[in-house]
Amino acid sequence: MTMKKFLTILSLLLLTVSVQAGKPWENGRLKVSDNQRYLQFENGQPFFWQGETGWLLPERLNRAEAEWYLQRCREEGYNVVQIQVIDGVPAYNIYGQMSNIDGWNFAGIDRKGVYGYWNHLDFIIDLAQQNGIYIGMVCIWGGLVKDGKLSVEDAKKYGTFLAKRYKDKPNIIWFMGGDIQGDIKPEVWEALATTIKSIDKNHLMTYHPRGRYTSAKWWSKAPWMDFHTFQSGHRKYGQRMGNADYPIPDNTEEDNWMYVDSTWAYKPIKPVLDAEPSYEDIPMGLHDKNEARWQAWDVRRYAYWSVFAGSCGHTYGHNAIMQMLKPGYPTSYGDAGDVKTWYQGLNDPGFRQMKYLKQLMLSLPYFERIPDQSIIQENGTKYDRLIATRGQDYLLVYNYTSRVMKVDLTKISGDKKNVWWMDASTGTLRYLGEYDSKVLTFRMHKQRQGIEDGVLIAIDNTKNYLQKDQIQISDMTLSGKARDLNE
Repeated sequence: MTMKKFLTILSLLLLTVSVQAGKPWENGRLKVSDNQRYLQFENGQPFFWQGETGWLLPERLNRAEAEWYLQRCREEGYNVVQIQVIDGVPAYNIYGQMSNIDGWNFAGIDRKGVYGYWNHLDFIIDLAQQNGIYIGMVCIWGGLVKDGKLSVEDAKKYGTFLAKRYKDKPNIIWFMGGDIQGDIKPEVWEALATTIKSIDKNHLMTYHPRGRYTSAKWWSKAPWMDFHTFQSGHRKYGQRMGNADYPIPDNTEEDNWMYVDSTWAYKPIKPVLDAEPSYEDIPMGLHDKNEARWQAWDVRRYAYWSVFAGSCGHTYGHNAIMQMLKPGYPTSYGDAGDVKTWYQGLNDPGFRQMKYLKQLMLSLPYFERIPDQSIIQENGTKYDRLIATRGQDYLLVYNYTSRVMKVDLTKISGDKKNVWWMDASTGTLRYLGEYDSKVLTFRMHKQRQGIEDGVLIAIDNTKNYLQKDQIQISDMTLSGKARDLNE
């Protein structure tokens, strides 16, 4: 059987696979919401970014593995997978095919009878499309640009190739950067971004910065920048690690909520999200394998802190998954692939718990939501810090340590409020009762040992976003409906 015939048969088989996730782009292209703080589809439906980090997916996974990985991402609610398009010049994939067979000249890149590097990337993007998943395309890792592997003229060639190849795919989101400050070779990023945007009018674009930075520091006024990301990074409180030029105050390393305000300090305001927080099962600070590992409750905390501060979504990461570790592959951080594989990482709790945040956000009116710390009285610091967000008739308070909460229920409409507690690790709901609209103290009674983080939910009792007998948060998509202003 010829390679062409094999690929044709496999493609037909894949098309017959029933994927229940639906196709989000059937709602139109992604765009920035009118209030400049969120993402939505052209038809007005909200898009909550539930991202997963699969940096080395194009290089290290074969076709069957990629199919399994993207299926599992779909099952757990992920709608974006962030990848490195190339991590070398050239980059090599699992089939031994390289990305640059003739430097930055891509005229003969598709060779007859050869399943090349870009054919494999095409296959991955099409698989993601079948699963209703966007691919966040980090075009080239920042270190390669820093090392001079991509000039301005070559960036124009590369950008032209990428844009022409993928502009008609519905599930592309472009990333400039790649763990690098924007003032390092900015002319290269500008050339790459503007070239892609001049050809591809269909897709959003952002920039992935170095740890503890926001893209707004360099690109707040760049016309090609549709939304911002920050990288809160992997360090624990006090883990400065000798940086001479440290961009944040000491002992705030885990406070990823602060990056939302610091991003919005730049004008104009654009949507923002944490595109690289601490990864599950990676050593704290990355570089010392003897350090403690970030756990599921840590990655939950990062997600809720960021989103409740105003982010338009969140990206999760896992040490083994982001490197696609398996036996025979060394690691950059912590254990190698013979200790924990990427497919074992898919069963770790943090990977499976991110969906509850997305389901909560999409169960409530979406675009009116704002961060509002005035809801909380007598707040704490660091892990004891409560964080609140609200709409017109609902409010949410994330509590990492199950501490006592003093909450002002008058901040939303309604003389009476129905109140629930949502367990962040399971998405289970517990109805606490109906309360008068005033400042009230809530004391959480833990159901288990260790961290039991969750969300206090208060809703105007004339609204039915949640039911009193509802025991599990679910994606009710009420946010997609226009509000009746006479309700």
